[in-house]
Amino acid sequence: MATSHRRRVSKANDAASQTERAVLALREILLRGDFAAGQRLTELTLVARLGASRTPVRHALNRLAHEGLLEELPAGGFSVRQFTLADIWDAIEIRGALEGIAARLAAQRFRKPAELDRLRAHCAEMERLGVGKVEEFVRYLELNQAFHAELWRLARSPMLVRSLEAISALPFAAPGALVFGEREQAVEQRIRPVALEHHRSIVEAIEERDGARAESIAREHSRVARNNLMRARPDPDQISRARGGALIKFR
Repeated sequence: MATSHRRRVSKANDAASQTERAVLALREILLRGDFAAGQRLTELTLVARLGASRTPVRHALNRLAHEGLLEELPAGGFSVRQFTLADIWDAIEIRGALEGIAARLAAQRFRKPAELDRLRAHCAEMERLGVGKVEEFVRYLELNQAFHAELWRLARSPMLVRSLEAISALPFAAPGALVFGEREQAVEQRIRPVALEHHRSIVEAIEERDGARAESIAREHSRVARNNLMRARPDPDQISRARGGALIKFR
């Protein structure tokens, strides 16, 4: 009986793992622009592409429709969602509001200063990185994502984290969403000091248990992504080349 139970658990875990792999692969394909906005997708067309059976593919389609990257069609199947710039502004604004709540809850709920060590460590390493080198920029993006993930965790609200993960899955809504063109280094030199100051101030506000200030700074911090996208707006081709840019309609 115990063996039978273990087998059922193992099968359930394997099915969940297959679904998660299908979700990750399909999300990346969509954000990479392999399918045009408005293009119809079906389970059969994706089985071979994702190297998965129909069940995890079906689950992946439903999950990404729930996230907002796909739209379910009345006649069956799904289509790739097309976003307007207004959609992206709203997504960034919503993410900022949710991160503000996360920062406020973190200030209210953290129990001892040592719990903020990871946030401080991420800040310190980001500040040590140089500007202009590809390797260091990639590391900066990794640390930035880790900082935000830790901030979400400190809120101690699984429901809030799920909401943040869902909104961050949309094009350009994630904390590290940046668009760079020919003047990458100049842009990075302008953006990074502002972002780092926001990070430091958020940690200080949480440590001082000033939830209102932590929330305000976190909301302001989300505008770094918005301002970067606005800077690139006059060049639609530049945005289209970025991750998720192919799904944006400019007119």
